[in-house]
Formats: sequence, C-alpha cells, structure tokens
Amino acid sequence: MIHSPLIALSSGGTGGHLFPAEALSRALLSRGYAVALFTDARGTEFAEKHPDIRLMPLHLRRSGKSPTVKMRAGLAMATATFHAVGQLRQLSPALVVGFGGYPSFPAMMAAQLMGIPTLIHEQNTIPGRANRALALLAECIATSFPHVQDLKPAKAVYVGHPVHSAFEALRTKPYRVPEGDGEIRLLVTGGSQGATIFSTVVPDAIALLPDPLRLRLLVSQQCRAEDLERVAERYRSMGITAETASFFSDLPDRLGRAHLAIGRSGASTVIENAMAGVPSIFVPLPHSLSDEQTSNAWAMETAGAAVMVKQPSFTAPYLATRLESLLTDPARLLHMAEAARDAGKPQAAENLADLVADVIEGNRLDAEGIESHHNHPETAA
Repeated sequence: MIHSPLIALSSGGTGGHLFPAEALSRALLSRGYAVALFTDARGTEFAEKHPDIRLMPLHLRRSGKSPTVKMRAGLAMATATFHAVGQLRQLSPALVVGFGGYPSFPAMMAAQLMGIPTLIHEQNTIPGRANRALALLAECIATSFPHVQDLKPAKAVYVGHPVHSAFEALRTKPYRVPEGDGEIRLLVTGGSQGATIFSTVVPDAIALLPDPLRLRLLVSQQCRAEDLERVAERYRSMGITAETASFFSDLPDRLGRAHLAIGRSGASTVIENAMAGVPSIFVPLPHSLSDEQTSNAWAMETAGAAVMVKQPSFTAPYLATRLESLLTDPARLLHMAEAARDAGKPQAAENLADLVADVIEGNRLDAEGIESHHNHPETAA
C-alpha cells in the first residue's frame, strides 16, 4: 500500500537521468515518503533493484528526422501524457520531480495540466529540451552546477548532483599524487556502454609515451563488448597491466584510486569525478542537440579541475603529449584534484530532498533563494 505523502519522480531511461533520481529516491524513502517513478521501458532494471518504489512505465518512441517517425513519436508522447493523467489521479502525489530526458515529459506535463506542483532537477550546465519546455510552470529548478544557462535566477536553486553514496564517500579520501617511479593508475570510461574512440586512441597514445612512464601505468578501461579483446591484446603487447570491461561494478573504488581519469563529460561522470577529487581529461560527446557536454567540460576546465579535448583533436599524438605533461607534473595533478573536489557540492541528494520538502510545505522562492531545513541549497547565479 502506498502511504502519503507520495513523491512521483519522472526520468529519462538513461543512467545520466536515472542515477540522480535513484539517489533522491533513497533520501526520500529514508524520510518516510513513498516514491513512484515514471520512465520508459529502460527503467525495468531500476524496478527490479528497488521493489519499494512503484514503477509507472510509459510507452514512448524516439523521434527522428523522418516526418513519419516524428509523427509517431508525437502521437506516442500525447498518448503517454493522457495515460499519465490517469496514473497521477490514482497516485495523488504531493509533488512530481522531473529529471529530464524525453520520457520525463509526459508525467511532468500531465502534472502541470492538473495543477500538481512540479520541481525540475537539471543535471547539465545547459538545460535539455524537456526541462526547458517545463521550466515556466515548475515551482523551481534545482541545478547540479552553480551556473546554468537560460534559467531565471529567481527559480534556480543550486543543490548539486545527487550521486550514489559510494561516490559521496570519496570526498573524504585524500588524493595521492604518483610518487617517484611508482605506479600510475589511469581510469578510462566512455559512458554507460564505453566509447569506441577511446578504445583506439587511448592505447595508441600510451604506446607513444616514453618507456619509463608507460611501464608505470596501471590501466582500467571501460570498452564496448566488441572492443574488449582487441584492447586487452593491445595492452598485453606493450607489457601494460590493464583491466578491460564493459562495466565496472566497483567503479567508485577504481575512481577513488585513480591518478587521472579520461572520459565523456555527461553530468554524472563530471560530478562523480569531482566528488572523488580526480583530475580528468574530458572528451565531450559531439553532435548532441544542446552540446551540454562541452559546457560541462568547460566548467570543470575553467575551475582548474580538468582538461577539455574536443573529439576532432582527440588523436593519439595529442593525447600522448597531454598525458606526458600531466603525469610528470605531480604539483599540477594535486592542484587539479583539489579544484575538482571544490567543484563537487556535497550531500546533493539530501539538499534536493530538503527542497522537495520545502516545496510541499508551501515555501516559495524569493530573491534570497529557498528555505532549507539544513541551509544547503544556494541560489544559482
């Protein structure tokens, strides 16, 4: 039986949207709230891991360039919104929290049409299309970064990016620079499924490093399944100790031991690296609609926590030069690590749960921001 007050979460089905929704759900459940989740078919695994959260699946189609595909996607979106109205009537939530992605739109739009309060969490420094469309009628917009484009300051509240508690715990672990001729741990990720370009460029770049530096490396690299053996063999041929996998279940531990990380710059990756205080080389995913990954990476580079490399420049010779420069400069690595940790706002899930409670209790934004039980959130500039 669902007990009041119930909070409905609405999220896209990718990890970048679901992970912060999952972190918030834990915080809400610990406070005695009931939680329901609206998402698409990709949320099935989430439901299996969290039987105490009521899953409300939505049947949607991705849009595309073809007019026929666009029409079918639009019809599916309208149908899903209609169904969400009935589901929300059944649930009677006190608040609906949206995390972006097109599957988040139907439940959020249905709530706004029904007069149910809504709150948005925007993970990136550039809002996605769904969140931009919903922002006008939302009570407020919680942000992962202190500065987000195109948001009215009166509605924006900087709470941070909710992450799993295992990443949160890394904040207390000091960064240890590579010492003398000791090992150097390099972590390479590429999003939830790995990135083929990293599987080619990173090993080729490492092959160009001077022998004394190259042979100190211990590499953990996330790869697509079809690239695993090729990448592993490439490292074996160089005498490099490397572990390759399509998914690391112990990613927080590997991140906590890494001296340098290479990866995309989705919000979850950027904030997890910041929580761990790990220097990073970010290669933004090209061709995204809003180019939010470039903006995320630029924010971290500006803070001194990372180096951004656009994908056209991400070649083996360029990366080798960058790696040699960073890995032979312990003082710079330590500075980057400290800047990264400064960029990660702690207790983001609790901050967001505080904000949920404030909205439910009727506290409204004003020029000074929003009241919080623990005074964590700060109004974004």
